[in-house]
Amino acid sequence: MATATGNDTFTWSGIDKNGRNSKGEISAVSSAMAKAQLRRQGIKPKSVKKKSKPLFGSGQGKAIKPSDIAVFTRQMATMMKAGVPLVQAFEIVADGMDKPRMRDLVMQIKNDVASGTGLAPSLEKHPRYFDELFCSLIASGEESGTLEVMLDRVATYKEKTEALKAKIRKAMTYPLAVVSVGVVVTLILMLKVIPVFAETFQNFGSDLPAFTQMVLNMSEFVQEYWFICLLAIVAIAFAFREAKFRSEKFSQWLDKVALKIPVVGGIVHDAVIARFSRTLSTTFAAGVPLVDALESTAGAAGNSVYSRAIRQIKDDVTTGSTLYNSIKATGLFPNLLLQMVSIGEESGALDDMLGKVADHYEAAVDDAVDNLSSLLEPLIMSILGVMVGGLMIAMYLPIFMLGSVI
Repeated sequence: MATATGNDTFTWSGIDKNGRNSKGEISAVSSAMAKAQLRRQGIKPKSVKKKSKPLFGSGQGKAIKPSDIAVFTRQMATMMKAGVPLVQAFEIVADGMDKPRMRDLVMQIKNDVASGTGLAPSLEKHPRYFDELFCSLIASGEESGTLEVMLDRVATYKEKTEALKAKIRKAMTYPLAVVSVGVVVTLILMLKVIPVFAETFQNFGSDLPAFTQMVLNMSEFVQEYWFICLLAIVAIAFAFREAKFRSEKFSQWLDKVALKIPVVGGIVHDAVIARFSRTLSTTFAAGVPLVDALESTAGAAGNSVYSRAIRQIKDDVTTGSTLYNSIKATGLFPNLLLQMVSIGEESGALDDMLGKVADHYEAAVDDAVDNLSSLLEPLIMSILGVMVGGLMIAMYLPIFMLGSVI
């Protein structure tokens, strides 16, 4: 399989430096390069064959998710803490991977490290999975000789970040599923059920109620233009996504709107504060200079309004202002964060104080998401009841009127 770097995967068997038979997989441009890599690792190759591509992907198509990277980081941190050598840790972790793509990625990094490349430069070759913040923290750990400690911190950071995202996604899954079912049921009624009633009403010989006539007109419109409506919805969704990623102004406008939406805006605000505190705490504790830590935090804020504010904080700190005064000047951050930063600067425990702020706001997001889910469930059920029930009432209303006349 061609990998993300253009290499192929080869299966090999040979004799390791201890004289034992060994086998495995390796990523290289050619079989000759694969053999050369194996020799540099102290392995005498007997057989090196290009791995055949699976039909229709056969599981190969499963994309690598941020949660996979979080699990990988935690496993590596555990191995390093146990005293397992780095290269061997990669092999053990790769053997336990279920996703072929993730296993190939780990083996590529392992091969780079085994050939003498540092861990951080090896990770930097895969920016799609390891961002600048991740790589800079690992580089700090390598330079200071505390790689196992840094891996543990990065793993904790990734786990908490992904847990926060998963909590929000989980809260939105049920409402979206119910709304989707409601839309499908409504379309079925519009396309299949209401036309049957329409044929019956043609023989009534009297005017239909306004509500019933409106529903019949809607049904006729959907029957005639449903394909155009579907294309329009897809086109709008595609245009929205493209505008969000390609237009910086549109993306910034969406971020501003997200902060102003009732209930949801509060969750977005707390999530951004939690992410800001967690990222700055992790980078500062890793020994990254405050200015560089703020730059990394701005990139990980997740909201353009706060990203600009954090970069302004960085500029103020660069000119000699304290972090407390710089954050306060933006007017965007809560008083709790300001007080904890002030205490942290005075006591020299800024990373601990920021960690406590992150814990507080992560818990606040959890509670808010749970409350939002409880609020949305009856609201959505009421809306669906009105939609579906309204259609049925519109269809039976003429029959009720006919019965009263008789």
